[in-house]
Amino acid sequence: MSDPKEFGPGRPVVLRGGTVLTMDDTKQVLPRGDVLVVDDRIAAIGPALTVPEGTVEIDASDGIVMPGMIDTHRHMWQTAMRGYGADWTLTQYFVWYYLEWGKAFRPEDVHAGNLLGAIEAIDAGVTTTVDWSHGLQTTQHADAAVDALQAVPGRFVLAYGNIQQSPGEWTTAPEFRDFVGRRITGGDMLGFQLAFDVTGDPAFPEKPAFEAARDLGVAVTTHAGVWGATGDDGIRLMHDHGFMTPETVYVHSATLSADSYHRIAATGGSVSVSTESEQSAGQGYPPTWALRAHGIPVSLSMDTTVWWSGDLFTAMRTTLGADRSREHLEAHAKGETVTHAALRAEQVVDWATRGGARALGRDRDLGSIEVGKKGDLVLIKNDHSPVMFPLLNPYGHVAFQAQRGDVHTVLVDGRVVKHDHRLLGVDLAAARRTVEQTVEHLRSTLGDQAWEKGMNPDVPETTILDNPYTYTDYRSASTHGR
Repeated sequence: MSDPKEFGPGRPVVLRGGTVLTMDDTKQVLPRGDVLVVDDRIAAIGPALTVPEGTVEIDASDGIVMPGMIDTHRHMWQTAMRGYGADWTLTQYFVWYYLEWGKAFRPEDVHAGNLLGAIEAIDAGVTTTVDWSHGLQTTQHADAAVDALQAVPGRFVLAYGNIQQSPGEWTTAPEFRDFVGRRITGGDMLGFQLAFDVTGDPAFPEKPAFEAARDLGVAVTTHAGVWGATGDDGIRLMHDHGFMTPETVYVHSATLSADSYHRIAATGGSVSVSTESEQSAGQGYPPTWALRAHGIPVSLSMDTTVWWSGDLFTAMRTTLGADRSREHLEAHAKGETVTHAALRAEQVVDWATRGGARALGRDRDLGSIEVGKKGDLVLIKNDHSPVMFPLLNPYGHVAFQAQRGDVHTVLVDGRVVKHDHRLLGVDLAAARRTVEQTVEHLRSTLGDQAWEKGMNPDVPETTILDNPYTYTDYRSASTHGR
């Protein structure tokens, strides 16, 4: 076992003797391979590599070396509320965050959630995370979000959003442009997107936000195909106005028509699938079966820990299960039997790594283990677990057997940030204190009765409006007219 003190700046690192999943174009698997990282890049891959003097050696035998995983949609500011909404529906989430208590989050509360969420990501081998940060009521909140991301040795993308205001307003505000100029400097470790949704209102109040994204030269990420909130009308507006681009990431896309899928495919966009979320909250059936049929690129995400797990092992597992379940059900309805699964374990591992890199426009340097690419790597190895042997099908092992507790070593940008199952350079106790202060603030602001009711929602006797957007009166008969 290597001494963590050895992982000094500038020292090369080699992972020795692991099963290497390159996830490159050839899908090469090296059964006893080494991966050498020098500075921030992968310098060599192969058996029994000769390495520079002073290289730190990490024993990867009986383990799996894979690219760092990439989550393309995570509401990190909500991490301090971990598990609070376990019994929510999507409507209850909308009411709590959009219409009632989301306004109670101070900048320091956004900071607390982002800090814990960022730490959790790298601990689980997620080396790049899109912070779908739609709780940025002010630029002070945005500064707090970035401060937290930059305090953790991971790679992040700030997807700036504000659910308390129309996208056309906050994206054109002078203070927003000032924030972008101050904090988004084009560095390698902090990317930038705009995060907002399109209701389908024919007046297209979101148009100024798309124009702002175009002016800034950044991608838009949007919750599309969410039952009761966003649907085909929004996709048509985006398409008719020329705002659907290859860089656009459509989150969920679970209740769209074939027409919308054709528009996404034709314009080269990709979909971030959050299977745990879609299965439980009600956006629609997890859509990978439809995305595969239309040739739309897929990445994976976990959405929010106010409900679900914060790792992509669960995302891979549930995605395989949901896709295969749909395949079986459709076959059974026709009196047929599925004898060969269409979606394979290898594919979901690709979606969790290279799929995320493609979605972010970073497949040139992230998402696979190739010489010259960034040193973002994960070693899955647990000598104390009976689940780590025998290691027969490495893709199946990652997708169905491994879990976050098996993440032994993580490198981000060539830096070892976790080793021997312990985070390095992270003050977890300080993060705990910060989160406890946020929980106490929210609990005292709500009051004990509202706090307990939020965790234990009742079954209402009257229908609750399912559209959370307060800046438009638009209604669609297909989702709101019942």
